[in-house]
Amino acid sequence: MGRLNRRLLPIKAHFFFFMAAMGPILPQLLVIGKQLGVPPDVMGYIMAVLPILYVLAKPLVGFLADYFTRLRKFIFITLILVMTLAYAGFYFLPSEPLGTHVIRLDEGSAKWNVTLLDAPKECSSEVLSSPAFCQMVYQAECEGFQALVVANDAAAGLNLSQNIQHGNESHHMCSLDSVSQISGTTVYCELQHTYSCIFGNGKFWLYVLLLFIGTIGFNVTNSISDACCFDLLGDEEQDKYGAQRVWGTIGFGATALLAGIAVDLWTADAVKSLTPALIIMCVFSTLDLVSVSKLKLPKLGGSETIAKDVWQLVRQPPIVVFLVFATIAGIIDSFIIYFMFWHVEQVAEETGYMHQIKLIEGLVVAAECLAGEVPFFFYSGKIIKKLGYVHCMSMCFFFYAVRLSLIAWIPNPWYLVGVELFFQGITYALCYTCIVAYASAVAPPGTSSTVQGLMAGMDDGLGFSIGSLIGGLMFKRLGGRESFKYFAIAAICTCVAHILVRPTSRKRQFLPKQVYQQPTEQGQDETKYPPARELQDMR
Repeated sequence: MGRLNRRLLPIKAHFFFFMAAMGPILPQLLVIGKQLGVPPDVMGYIMAVLPILYVLAKPLVGFLADYFTRLRKFIFITLILVMTLAYAGFYFLPSEPLGTHVIRLDEGSAKWNVTLLDAPKECSSEVLSSPAFCQMVYQAECEGFQALVVANDAAAGLNLSQNIQHGNESHHMCSLDSVSQISGTTVYCELQHTYSCIFGNGKFWLYVLLLFIGTIGFNVTNSISDACCFDLLGDEEQDKYGAQRVWGTIGFGATALLAGIAVDLWTADAVKSLTPALIIMCVFSTLDLVSVSKLKLPKLGGSETIAKDVWQLVRQPPIVVFLVFATIAGIIDSFIIYFMFWHVEQVAEETGYMHQIKLIEGLVVAAECLAGEVPFFFYSGKIIKKLGYVHCMSMCFFFYAVRLSLIAWIPNPWYLVGVELFFQGITYALCYTCIVAYASAVAPPGTSSTVQGLMAGMDDGLGFSIGSLIGGLMFKRLGGRESFKYFAIAAICTCVAHILVRPTSRKRQFLPKQVYQQPTEQGQDETKYPPARELQDMR
């Protein structure tokens, strides 16, 4: 019972080293963009587009891994290497932001009530063509017109009059269209970054390129890792997936904490250098390449008609239904991942806990990984075996609703540590395991990587993209508390729909893989594959 299975040591090592390499960098991806001066709305667009590429990349690479079975390990190693090099490229990004403005905007925009001392005139060429345009100008959406606001010091250098008053400060405003307001009028304006200064900057596109290559590489590698793990476990040990995947959670939590301490010790400035985090990532990624080279993947016969087999699978109504609910799970996960810390920082501002916010966020991550996910990854196989895939997913959606409600309710940021401690495991860890385990159970022989890529593409691909867009719009219009409340309502409605739509009996779990015939080149005896009805009853 307590004997160590040496055959599974390499996959355990891979999960540990792979996620340990990602621990220092994944939580910092948006922070790197923020330090470069990328505004949050632009970051939201990036994070909405990026998951769509997962939908395309995961099944494509999975198809290649399934078709070229002898090159599976080579493809695996190449993905890890490309991902590591892309993320390491962040080291060469300039440390200074895209533009150092005299006017500071909080979270990308500022809402001003300005008094027009003089009606704004059309923007002159000296403003539009100034070499310092991106450092001195903000775009302003005002009531009835669009304008540019030129910072006070820059306006003086260009001999421009100060024609607006905001509080105790005076600046210059020029219009991009006709203005009918007369002097003395008070106008409401929302200042934003000038998008041409962001999209026209080479540093921005270098950051986006490295982000896309690295993150796509990570997600595809993650999907292939799951497929390889299930192939190694075989049909008899599918429920042991969580016991292998948990080592990734341990590695991620440990190195995220280690990198946070190292970065704080390395630089005391407000803008932190991520050099220690990148070094830790490269060390563990190198160890991961060694562990992958030791993996002895089973020799699969493969499928001669992968696309046809997968198409026949996804045409099955229960599979389509499962894909829909996997996408909804991704929508919920993306909203929590991208906006939970944004919400908790707003709560910290309201309650006076901003001086402790980074400590709180660090403890939240530690609670999620080491205390929340570890036990559920260990026991997820037994839970799924006991309840079945359908009841497991229904339970996950119920607890997602509870978790989202509590996040909306927290009276101060410290409460979030407890919420994530108790609910990260029973929502994310269990739901993730249920999705990948179901994908393995339904995959026709020789198509495991392709089907894993398809399932993952719907979950953290399409689902994350939709969640980013919807969550961003709701967060901007409704605020954090209301947005989390509405997502909680959506989660409980999803739970009810899942119970009504999917079969309630464990004996009716839909596992169509059992009706597929083993490829003839494997020379398997058909007696090893009992009829599908018989296997479903066995469950």
